[in-house]
Amino acid sequence: YLVVGLFVKPATMGIVGAISQRLIPTWIALAVTFFLSILFKRKLGLYGKLFDSPIGMIGLGLVLFWIFTAIFGAGFDWIATHDPLAQVSGMKNKHPGIPLLGATEADYPYYLLGGDTLARDVFSRAIFGSGIVIVIAPAATIFAFMVGITLGLPAGYFGGRLDTVLSFLSNLVLAFPVILLFFLLVTPEIVQTGLPNYLAVILFIFPVVFIAVAQYSKNRLKPGFLTLQFPILLIICIWLYLSLVSETGKPVDVLTPMLDLFDVPAEILLVFVSVVFVNSPTAFRIVRGLTLDVKTRDYVAAAQTRGEGPWYIMLWEILPNVRGPLIVDFCLRIGYATILLGTLGFFGLGLESESPDWGTTINAGRKLLSVYLAPPLVPAFSLMSLVLGLNLLADGLREESLRD
Repeated sequence: YLVVGLFVKPATMGIVGAISQRLIPTWIALAVTFFLSILFKRKLGLYGKLFDSPIGMIGLGLVLFWIFTAIFGAGFDWIATHDPLAQVSGMKNKHPGIPLLGATEADYPYYLLGGDTLARDVFSRAIFGSGIVIVIAPAATIFAFMVGITLGLPAGYFGGRLDTVLSFLSNLVLAFPVILLFFLLVTPEIVQTGLPNYLAVILFIFPVVFIAVAQYSKNRLKPGFLTLQFPILLIICIWLYLSLVSETGKPVDVLTPMLDLFDVPAEILLVFVSVVFVNSPTAFRIVRGLTLDVKTRDYVAAAQTRGEGPWYIMLWEILPNVRGPLIVDFCLRIGYATILLGTLGFFGLGLESESPDWGTTINAGRKLLSVYLAPPLVPAFSLMSLVLGLNLLADGLREESLRD
């Protein structure tokens, strides 16, 4: 059905074939990516070695499936059949494959996976929900790792009181149950105090610090870079940072609308900050532990003998040599962030109740689970498949990195 459905009409091939036909952009992107990756795998480093691992290939395939689905579905709107928020009279709680009532020539004639309790298309909501997860989970994990790397490297390298203080703060955050911490961060009373906005100011400065210190430590002996390129880079990073944290009418409002490049919805920023705040201590502990192990190696001693500065050694000697474990853990953390997003949506925290994200959709359909499976089962399976793919990808990366 998946294969033949690509070439015949939906009415002829049924639900599975029709869904396969809607996913043609995803299938093409997957085929091209795998073909080129296998062809040039010996030149692609650790990524290319994934194609020597069946587990890694399966995990990568699942992850890329959802990435391409989010790009072509939520980004270009080439896959979804209907507006994920549109309600069609008479389509409430309808079974999969039901013809659309009152459909015109411009409408797709079916609800491929049925309608939910508000008569919205389940298939389209799952497709658009992937866009929310694919954007927020990796981006939040990147920011969390930026915080963890920027604090974990000096804590492990210098040790002493700095390590003691940062480790204590990390353990303090980790001591809170995750769900309780989310409840504290996203409750209306806490939101009104502006705490999430102030957390964004603190957490989002770390990528700027990381980029600035990394470039300065590497090019500090190049006068041309320090007088021209470095100031321009710093101005761009600060501008992007202020655009990200500034929000009109909120406690942090530092840019005029003309200069504000990003209009991040308040609920998205709230969820984003929550995920970054919860994951940052774990990333810190991983980076700190790796730094403690690596800082006694010979190449670190050689860099110290050359007269290199501490930040150069941390960012350009230690960090590249621990990238393998960090990449593996990064894939796992994206899976954890995906689960956290689903948990937030399920409990109705942060995102709007109309949001098509998978957690919110599962929560909306769970009350009818005993009589009608499609609305909660489709997003639950989507969430499971993405997290499974990330875990298998991490296993494949770990397996190949251990062979080096």
